[in-house]
Amino acid sequence: MTRYILFTLSFFILLATIAGCSFLRLSPQFGDEAKGERLKTMQQSPNYADGQFHNTVPTNMDIGFSGYMKLLHTQIFGENDEQLPGRPIPYLPVKAATTNSVQDTATVVTWLGHSAFMVEIDGKRLLLDPMLGDIASPLSFIGPRRFAPLPITAADLPPIDAVLISHDHYDHLDYGSIKDLNEKTGHFYVALGVGAHLERWGVPAEKITEMDWWQEATLQGLTFAATPSRHFSGRGLTDRMGTLWTSWVIIGREDRVFFSGDSGYFSGFAEIGEKYGPFDITLLECGQYNELWQNIHMMPEQTVQAHLDLKGKLLMPIHRGAFSLAMHSWTDPIQRVTKRAAELKVPITTPLIGEPVLLHRAAPHTKWWRP
Repeated sequence: MTRYILFTLSFFILLATIAGCSFLRLSPQFGDEAKGERLKTMQQSPNYADGQFHNTVPTNMDIGFSGYMKLLHTQIFGENDEQLPGRPIPYLPVKAATTNSVQDTATVVTWLGHSAFMVEIDGKRLLLDPMLGDIASPLSFIGPRRFAPLPITAADLPPIDAVLISHDHYDHLDYGSIKDLNEKTGHFYVALGVGAHLERWGVPAEKITEMDWWQEATLQGLTFAATPSRHFSGRGLTDRMGTLWTSWVIIGREDRVFFSGDSGYFSGFAEIGEKYGPFDITLLECGQYNELWQNIHMMPEQTVQAHLDLKGKLLMPIHRGAFSLAMHSWTDPIQRVTKRAAELKVPITTPLIGEPVLLHRAAPHTKWWRP
């Protein structure tokens, strides 16, 4: 009898495993794994060893048993009941008609929520990490849902010269958004290995440039540099660190923009600042943090220090205001980062979602998160 029970249990475990693997393989939203020449290129990277990519500094992501117990306690007893806003938050709709002709005289940075941006520079229109879906998950029925309104949908956006993607986590790389953007986008610049996801989703290989840290690419006078960040990657159960993660430097005729993607604080910010700074604006992550995983997500006070390391002029804190991916209140990031910026006399901008920031003009300072 015992043998029969064990056999039956083993059979159902095997069946569930096969079903799960088949689901991952057949569902396009999970993306695809690198093969052939793409994989060979990845393996030749100085940042790749033992079958995966590595950060430039030791980065422990194991929170340990006590960490898991703390997380469990927080989930059960609800230490913070303000992770989601209890009211509609204000935003400024981006009308497609107003973005059809890109200004050639001023760099305009428009926050689309979380880490998604539209950057208009030197007559080119760029999108950064355009996650414009409703849920940061591969499944429509489970996962963090957007609590902030989108100022414009992916389908309604005007033609895009280039999309830059920092890494393949769901809150930065969205299957539906890429499908909607494919035909209207001239080119996609991504970290090593991420191109496999895009190709599975219908983006032609000739429209994809994959880059390693410190590599540069040019687009009609603009320069894009893939620079290190301190993070990780993965869209499934077995592909952690399987593709590269990156920050981005955008260099125009006069202006320089830094986009962090996701990153813990590390010495790489100073190195990037020495090589490419000063930056006219830094778009730096400031949200979804916890002391248990601060190696891969900066604390707000570290965001200000990273800006200084980068030799930034104007700081804009990002990775907030759309999804709840950590246990802090939804206002905690902006409250802490603005306080620290004031202490260090760092210029900071806090626009509404959808509100344009024109470089070298008066920057928005709306305290829209207050009741």
